[in-house]
Amino acid sequence: MNRFLKVVGIIALIIVLVVGTVIGYLTVDEYKPQDVETIAIEGNAQKSASLGSPIRVMSWNVGYGALGDNADFFMDGGRMVKSATKERVYSNLTGIMKEVETVDPDILFTQEMDRNSTRSYFIDESEYLKTNSPAGVFNGQSAFAYNYKVAFVPLPVPPIGKVEAGLGLFSKYRLDSAVRLKLPCPFTWPLRTMNLKRCLEVSRVPISDSDKELVLVNLHLEAYDDGEGKIAQTNMLRDILTAEYEKGNFVVAGGDFNQIFSGVDSGKYPPVGSASWQPAVIDENIFGDGFNFYMDEDVPSCRSLDRPLDTAQSKDPADFQYYIIDGFIVSKNIDVENVYIEDLGFVSADHNPLIMDIRLK
Repeated sequence: MNRFLKVVGIIALIIVLVVGTVIGYLTVDEYKPQDVETIAIEGNAQKSASLGSPIRVMSWNVGYGALGDNADFFMDGGRMVKSATKERVYSNLTGIMKEVETVDPDILFTQEMDRNSTRSYFIDESEYLKTNSPAGVFNGQSAFAYNYKVAFVPLPVPPIGKVEAGLGLFSKYRLDSAVRLKLPCPFTWPLRTMNLKRCLEVSRVPISDSDKELVLVNLHLEAYDDGEGKIAQTNMLRDILTAEYEKGNFVVAGGDFNQIFSGVDSGKYPPVGSASWQPAVIDENIFGDGFNFYMDEDVPSCRSLDRPLDTAQSKDPADFQYYIIDGFIVSKNIDVENVYIEDLGFVSADHNPLIMDIRLK
């Protein structure tokens, strides 16, 4: 018995030492961005924005190239951690690239874009798209803001591993500047050390014959917190958009809100089966009178990852969970002519792309 207890004690000590070492390393290595950071603008774009001219904006959470229709994900009630082979990641990226080329946006917001991550085989997805796209928005200017940067995420089993991911902006228009604005983080130590550090990616496009700017805000708000994080991040977003609009600037904020706007009817996609995650609601009224809110109620922008879609017995909304969580917030000095989701069946990503056509008044 004494020998048994001694062995158990040694094993327990080893576990404590290993866990302590990992947490200690993550604490020392924790990504701690500043409140405001200038981010690099790459590439060349000569096109100028002007009043009255049409502008097409596209937003797409690309699921780090690994959340195609074959995937589920453990945080949504599924089983997978690594959800794609390397070949499937390339296939997904190619599908994403071809759709962007078809839509041909002037401005593209992307979320969940990996640059150097275990889960996507360390493919720099931004560079892949820029290198392999023969024309269009990927050949203009671009900026990238990290919102997830961890040397090793030790959870679950098998572990997620290294993650470097974030928000990508691609533009046919010349960009004057791009910054990363830190959003409130709802997680405490030690969970904070291995979690996302979300942000707003704010870029500015000069407007011909005007002293005002087109302010672009790319975002991916909190998903798995208790709700307080979403509220704090939404409030900060409101304050930033309001300040820009009060200056007379033209403002477009878009991306994955992980919430639904209060003016949108979600009844077409009710809670279903084993899908445990449900989006919160953004009260449009807290933004005041200066903004309009756009989501497509007719086509889901996202699917649940509690199970793969390609093998689902039924893909009907009564049997499979879908969501409306991707949208745009647009200042009222912009005419919005069209907003729609392109229904791609979630083959290459767990989100569908959202497209909007606008003109600056």
